[in-house]
Amino acid sequence: MSVPLLKIGVVLSTMAMITNWMSQTLPSLVGLNTTKLTAAQGGYPDRSIGVLPANPEESWQVYSSAQDSEGRCVCTVVAPQQTMCSRDARTKQLRQLLEKVQNMTQSIQVLDQRTQRDLQYVVKMEDQLRGLETKFRQVEENHKQNIAKQYKAIKAKMAELRPLIPVLEEYKADARLVQQFKEEVQNLTASLGLLQQEMGAYDYDDLHSRVVSLEERLRACMQKLACGKLTGISDAITIKTSGSRFGSWMTDPLAPEGDTRVWYMDGYHNNRFVREYKSMADFMTSDNFTSHRLPHPWSGTGQVVYNGSIYFNKFQSNMIIKFDFKTSTMSKSQRLDNAGYSNTYHYAWGGHSDIDLMVDEGGLWAVYATNQNAGNIVISKLHPITLHIIQSWTTNHPRRSAGESFMICGTLYVTNGYSGGTKVYYAYHTNSSTYEYIDIVLQNKYSHISMLDYNPRDRALYAWNNGHQVLYNVTLFHVIRSEQL
Repeated sequence: MSVPLLKIGVVLSTMAMITNWMSQTLPSLVGLNTTKLTAAQGGYPDRSIGVLPANPEESWQVYSSAQDSEGRCVCTVVAPQQTMCSRDARTKQLRQLLEKVQNMTQSIQVLDQRTQRDLQYVVKMEDQLRGLETKFRQVEENHKQNIAKQYKAIKAKMAELRPLIPVLEEYKADARLVQQFKEEVQNLTASLGLLQQEMGAYDYDDLHSRVVSLEERLRACMQKLACGKLTGISDAITIKTSGSRFGSWMTDPLAPEGDTRVWYMDGYHNNRFVREYKSMADFMTSDNFTSHRLPHPWSGTGQVVYNGSIYFNKFQSNMIIKFDFKTSTMSKSQRLDNAGYSNTYHYAWGGHSDIDLMVDEGGLWAVYATNQNAGNIVISKLHPITLHIIQSWTTNHPRRSAGESFMICGTLYVTNGYSGGTKVYYAYHTNSSTYEYIDIVLQNKYSHISMLDYNPRDRALYAWNNGHQVLYNVTLFHVIRSEQL
């Protein structure tokens, strides 16, 4: 492998480290103090389940977190509600503001050091890319004097490297943004220091407004990290071995803090009993559960629990049922018009899997196929209360050729099969109504996947793999564009 390619790997790896580092460190810019809850029983690896701030009104809140394939924490935070300070406690307010800005200064200095260090690699790499492009042009001008094989090899390498140039330009823009944050914090620190010495010499409200503005921009920066493009999936993590070859299991991505109940459904048809386990630890180490009886048997393995209710496809129909666990009642039912059912347009493995319900950061989705779309996949965004279709997208991917699928950040990812060697190879982006072919390995540890769903709170894929309940951590790639902040 050539030196430029090696350095490209170093830079891309460093960019991923920066992303994970920002998600871990930026919350500390405003003094986040939290207590982490982990589940590490029964061989289940340490995985952040949630954090609880000391005072939700005054602290940044981490409402979801997970680990990527290398064990790094990936989290999403919500900024505190802003409150205006009273002039009656001016000195205390100024001291609190100064401490907050000092925290920002320390964290941004570390971020700036790392960014500048990696930017040096980017600059060197860019020079090498430009040099290679010049060499390619020289070869192209004098191709009669060169061997055809060498010419084709250099041309192919340029085709691989050329798309990286815009990425490097975006990364340099991010580095300039960090430098701008650093300068603004330094100016605020100096002004607050003088104001402490000469009370009343400066406009306190103006300084407070500047601090709030900077916090808002940092929060916007962090929100850019909430979604991204899938770039990697970890090896399978076996949680439990139970049930038949087919089934589904899940947690509620909108459950309150501390609610880690697990929902378990064995089989793909002619069953209507859902098991509820009090926690992931109980699910892993015991067989103590509460049983809920649904009003109708379900079809397939495409059920999902969302905000205290389970959504499922009624057996031998294209009817969607919403069942409220708290009241043990069917709160809504709605036909999914034109959707195939009863093994008309199922996944490759069969099992009455015609309609797959799923959840991502944007809400509730249904993935199915229709005669009108020639049996190809249709994606519909559903209203979680009325179950009406908000918007639909038609794709060119045959439903029966898909092994399984899942939604992340409005993108549908499809696997090439359900047994043997498996990979995620097709992605449809609803935000742009475009698709692409990708190549992300999915470890099929037990050779038969009959359920695969993404949980946006845990940032993990839940799978039922031949009578084994497994998890996969996911890696998302984020690009923060300074012109959007």
